[in-house]
Amino acid sequence: MSIGIIVMGLLVGFMVGLTGVGGAALLTPILVLLGISPSIAVGTDLAYNAITKFFGSMQHWRQKTINLKLVKYLAIGSIPSAICAVGVLHLFNAFFHNQEDVIKHALGYVLIIVALTTLIKTFMKERFQWNRWQVKPLEDKKALTIGIGAVLGFIVGLTSIGSGSLFALLMLLMYKLTPSELVGTDIAHAFLLVTVAGLLHAGIGNVDYALMINLLVGSIPGVTIGSSLSSKFPAKPLRTILAIMIFLSGITLL
Repeated sequence: MSIGIIVMGLLVGFMVGLTGVGGAALLTPILVLLGISPSIAVGTDLAYNAITKFFGSMQHWRQKTINLKLVKYLAIGSIPSAICAVGVLHLFNAFFHNQEDVIKHALGYVLIIVALTTLIKTFMKERFQWNRWQVKPLEDKKALTIGIGAVLGFIVGLTSIGSGSLFALLMLLMYKLTPSELVGTDIAHAFLLVTVAGLLHAGIGNVDYALMINLLVGSIPGVTIGSSLSSKFPAKPLRTILAIMIFLSGITLL
């Protein structure tokens, strides 16, 4: 067991529980900046996320706060797209031997996007409520929903980032969901997506299992502590600081 990695998992889990900001956007760049190869950082983060999202999904399933139809349509687009992303990475590595550079630069750009979407969700959330897209029935948005899943699924398969943050913003904008439904649907879909992507990365040797276990040992109590304290801290300043940190991490990786 590595005390340093456990403490890092504890801190990341604590910030996720405290602010609701996606753990991958915090954890993956830290791993890369610590010297872990981008492919291992992405694969390990996906596998780690699959385990944490499983427990979250079970809780929301018991609470009946998952929109299963929306999860289905998103997954129809996102899972094949994530498979394509992992396949593209494998091909790039086989023919051009530049998998690490592709992942590192993709991480940089996606982190910048996540930072901006975090700020939008923090300061402009009210503007997204009750717009004309939300009024339309889900069946009328089926093709659009699958398309959203396909675009963002590719990003998640490539970088491990966005299964929560990017999907959550678009669900907030496009669908009429209660706050608990938004969280439950986001987590349930993310579980399916990161599990498939994580298994594929594991299949090509991109998962460090010792690293994953150390992160889980720290992050599970971290999320629990952060969640229990979330109502006692102002959310907007904390999310703003984290968004700035994520933005700077993205710039550093470019």
